Amino acid sequence: MPKTTLAADRKDKLTRTERKDLTRNSLMQAALALMGEGRSFTSLGIREIAREANMVPNAFYRHFRSTDDLGLGLVEEVGITLRRLLREVRQNDVPQSEMTRRSIQVYHQYVIENRLLFLFISSERSGGSRVLRLAIRNEVSHFTNEMAQDFRRLGIYKDMSTAGLQMVCGLIVTTMLAAAPEILDLPSGQPLLEAEMKHNFLRQMQIVLLGASHWREHPQAPQ
Repeated sequence: MPKTTLAADRKDKLTRTERKDLTRNSLMQAALALMGEGRSFTSLGIREIAREANMVPNAFYRHFRSTDDLGLGLVEEVGITLRRLLREVRQNDVPQSEMTRRSIQVYHQYVIENRLLFLFISSERSGGSRVLRLAIRNEVSHFTNEMAQDFRRLGIYKDMSTAGLQMVCGLIVTTMLAAAPEILDLPSGQPLLEAEMKHNFLRQMQIVLLGASHWREHPQAPQ
């Protein structure tokens, strides 16, 4: 039986929701594929995204209101998946040093495996659509809040105020985001360079954590 027929048969067996999710994902992957050719997200048009996904333009509007709406879907995909992966690391009963090391490994692997998604995040975080910048900022807040909650639960910096803990976690998340372009720019097949980059990444995180452990909060001066 031809390969295309097998694919069509599998698609016919999917539920309506599964078919809808498959089509939606195909459109998002098409946008990422175009960006992989060197295009900026803001330059993409609905027709060419639909064409890349082998769909008619009207199919796009059954899933997204605009290209920004599609971009929001990409931001959400990164946020939900990465927050889950890193939270799983923090749920394991391991020393803080090992937790940091494992978190860096998980993050590094996720960036490598989702190169186009992070090229999109890196470019839209500082430019492009204001809607997407705000969405990325919102995801950063989610990361920060979840990490602060887990640190509190684990007794990390237990004497620190909520505001102080939020600030520390915000610095950690910012450090992670700043490392993404370096991970993406690293040439493939260079294990020594990769090991050096991971080591530097770990040292950066350790400096943030060490500084937080020695920081002493002072009462806010009266206005």
